[in-house]
Amino acid sequence: MENFVFNNTTKIIFGKGTETQVGDELKSYRKVLLHYGQGSIKKYGLYDRVVKSLQEAGIEWVELGGARPNPVISLIRMGIQMCREENIQAILAVGGGSVIDSAKTIAAGTFYQGDAWDFFDKGIEPPKKTLPVGVILTIAAAGSESSDGAVITNEEGMLKRPCSNPLPYPKFAILNPELTYTLPAYQTACGIADIMAHIMERYFTTTQNVDITDRLSEAALRTLITFGPRAITNPSDYEARAEIMWTGAIAHNGLLDTGRKSDWGSHNIEHEIGGIYDVTHGAGLAVVFPAWMKYVYKEDKNRFIQFAVRVWDVDYAFGDPERIALEGIERIKAFFKSLGLPVCLRDMNVPDDRLEEMAEKGTRKGPLGNFKKLYKADMLNILRLCV
Repeated sequence: MENFVFNNTTKIIFGKGTETQVGDELKSYRKVLLHYGQGSIKKYGLYDRVVKSLQEAGIEWVELGGARPNPVISLIRMGIQMCREENIQAILAVGGGSVIDSAKTIAAGTFYQGDAWDFFDKGIEPPKKTLPVGVILTIAAAGSESSDGAVITNEEGMLKRPCSNPLPYPKFAILNPELTYTLPAYQTACGIADIMAHIMERYFTTTQNVDITDRLSEAALRTLITFGPRAITNPSDYEARAEIMWTGAIAHNGLLDTGRKSDWGSHNIEHEIGGIYDVTHGAGLAVVFPAWMKYVYKEDKNRFIQFAVRVWDVDYAFGDPERIALEGIERIKAFFKSLGLPVCLRDMNVPDDRLEEMAEKGTRKGPLGNFKKLYKADMLNILRLCV
């Protein structure tokens, strides 16, 4: 186990009806930016409840809607300008990871003299002074509600990039599983794949003697395997939604990183697909992760055997070590398929004529990942396995 510092500053407010507490959480701010996505919060009444809570707390607000599933820098630039012109004191993000990632970037960009894209493209550290961000989560997926990361797309060049330095942790995150009842089955499934990918990026490590975080990761994965299908079959199953939502937060709040080196090769590969074709992130990960696994499993076959046995209940009597390792990979691929997710690029209507371009762009600043260093040829081979 490696040395680590764990410090997560986000206050989690979890449970039924908790969105009505947002005014109390923001009452020390006079004026906030209310940031949301494509309008579903108005369709299902969440907007009215949020506005009522803000009004009762005497808080002014201005609105910025329109956040896309792969959030774009052009909307963030618009939000930064609004915050400056309107003297905004805090940002309230109501939505999923795309809205929250936008809000974090706006919060940091408001006090930055350059372009906020510098955080993602040039690796420039965001300023220490940022606007505070609060969150009401509407989809369990990205884990952005209690993390210091964000992923943004620049429409110029079709570049999808993570921020290489910490952005502000949300001051608070309201997690009401009831708010996910109205999600389409496909979006629920994409969220489950996204959460599983966050866990597996940490699970497949070169660090030895990390059994506590191995066991935590395995428990989180098994929770999703158990409750994911339940939530899709019965969208109003509160217990299933609650298990998934809390697992989504734990998967990306830093706890499962402690004492170990994470990978993130699969995420960076998916970013190139999503940057060009605007596919849903979780769907892209459902395609990329099994292909990555098949390409790298021989780097540490024992870890893949552990994954197969502990997570997927593959019996040691199933066969030789090679068969056990490969069976674990096949079972996660079958699980994604059972949720209605794509398992190859063709399933997402993504052609195979730009694989070389994706591999070139993805590795232009150096190799990806830690479990196995992936150079351009490696990334291209993994993309070919995705076809």
